[in-house]
Amino acid sequence: MELHPHPMELHTVELHPMELKQLEYFRHVAELGSFTRAASFLSVVQPALSRQVRQLEVELGQNLFERNGRGVVLTDAGSRLLEHTRGILTQIGRARQELEDQRNGDSGHFILGLPPSLGSSVTVPLVKAFGQSLPNARLATVEGLSAYILEWLSVGRVDCALVYNATASATVDLQPLLDDQLFLVAPVESGPRVKGRPAAPQRIALADLADCPLIIPSRPHAMRMSVENALASVERKIRVVHEIECIPAVIDLVRQGLGFAVLPLNAVKASQWGHQVRVKPIGNPALTISLSIATSAQRPRSPLMRKAIDVIRDIVRQEIHSSPTAHAGAAGMEIP
Repeated sequence: MELHPHPMELHTVELHPMELKQLEYFRHVAELGSFTRAASFLSVVQPALSRQVRQLEVELGQNLFERNGRGVVLTDAGSRLLEHTRGILTQIGRARQELEDQRNGDSGHFILGLPPSLGSSVTVPLVKAFGQSLPNARLATVEGLSAYILEWLSVGRVDCALVYNATASATVDLQPLLDDQLFLVAPVESGPRVKGRPAAPQRIALADLADCPLIIPSRPHAMRMSVENALASVERKIRVVHEIECIPAVIDLVRQGLGFAVLPLNAVKASQWGHQVRVKPIGNPALTISLSIATSAQRPRSPLMRKAIDVIRDIVRQEIHSSPTAHAGAAGMEIP
């Protein structure tokens, strides 16, 4: 009897599963907004790059980019894929790193997330400390609001983060590090004034802070939320004149007399304008903001991460807890 092949055997379909190279190429085109720039960055010829991305589009059955005269922009499908791609490539890189860490114990690539108010003061000491304690490790830092950094931590964009006023969750582990004191920042020549009268020489009362026109980041910035919550506790509301995220710009605006700011001392002393402002403690007890080390609760800590966290803890405490009076004197700031 003659056997006939199963109908499914008559037509074989050749599948081309997504390759890491395709995802890597796609990510660079998306982030650089141009096939030409991506090809130059990756050191590949543009036709090869375009072919790989086109194969990815064919496999997914959707266009990932819209082409225009200036380059390309992501479609809705492309935006979704980019989010997944970043996580996939980060996880692949982390897997390679963890295997290397297991072998060497102190090598690999470590990405730390930092709030902008900390970045300018602790980045250089951290780089130096890593060079001494973990010479085979490569430290990278990214800056952002604590709320955003925690999102980056959950998707694997950062390995560890320093965050203000964070709450532990099923996905995030927190190690309380310290309480960072917040100060009122005002121009040197005028000194802080409240309702037209000079502020108290030693500190400003928390309730009086509500009368200061503040230059402060917008929500959900941790310092903004801390000030609002503190004022709510004394039945007062914040007075905002400008919402500015860039901390150096905030200090520059303050020195020009366009308002006041509420910042940790380390953010002021790291600024080039630190010698042109004066700082006053707020409230009694002092107004503070909690700083913690955050790690993912869903990923194991590698030997490199454990060592890196020890270095980060020591350096940050050293930078923030060193004598405020000494820092202020060096920068020309007034500390009561």
